[in-house]
Amino acid sequence: MADNIARVFADAIANDPTRPLLTWYDDATGDRTELSGATVANWVAKTANLLVDEVGLAPGTPAGVLLPPHWQTAAVLLGCWSAKLSVVDTPADVGVLFAAVDQFDEAQSWPADERYALGLAPLAAPLRQVPPGFADFVVEVRGHGDHFTPQPGPGPTDAHLLSRAEARATEFGIEPGARVLVDAARYPDPVDWLLAPLTRAATVVLCANLDSTKAASRQATEKVTQTLQ
Repeated sequence: MADNIARVFADAIANDPTRPLLTWYDDATGDRTELSGATVANWVAKTANLLVDEVGLAPGTPAGVLLPPHWQTAAVLLGCWSAKLSVVDTPADVGVLFAAVDQFDEAQSWPADERYALGLAPLAAPLRQVPPGFADFVVEVRGHGDHFTPQPGPGPTDAHLLSRAEARATEFGIEPGARVLVDAARYPDPVDWLLAPLTRAATVVLCANLDSTKAASRQATEKVTQTLQ
């Protein structure tokens, strides 16, 4: 059984890094963003380099992630796991905290050494106003290197998360290499919308505020082979 998230991610994109790995829709705003495996890997590497080179975090350091399902959330999570951090989702003393703009009130209960705000705007646009005590993630991350070599071995939570992910992939019946449409509202856990597909080298069409009237046409347009709704 796999126990290294960075390796699972690398293996998932190895055969064809140019194919779409994660396609993001928000039916409330009309936003669509498509990222190849290579593009996701670039964001992941920049995030990991930010955490290791700039913030100076060591493997095992807890990281707080207060973010909804989103393509930038995938970059943050995979970057944290590549840096061998332990991602936590309940208030704790953490080395770094990533928070969406609509979760700043909740973020105040998290003691954190470094704080990054994400607007989750189309085209990764920067925040118009950065809240006090935070740095703008998309501004800070862009200056970091495009390649990152994870330390050998798994992170502290990798085995547990991948065990759950493989169980969910089996439960969902995700086939190797499938293209899976995921309703973000129904499956907000990254084990479901991110890790489970990765364990099958599947690609994801992740939809927020999913408009059921568009589901059939989207399945055809995106060549979806399976739907999690």
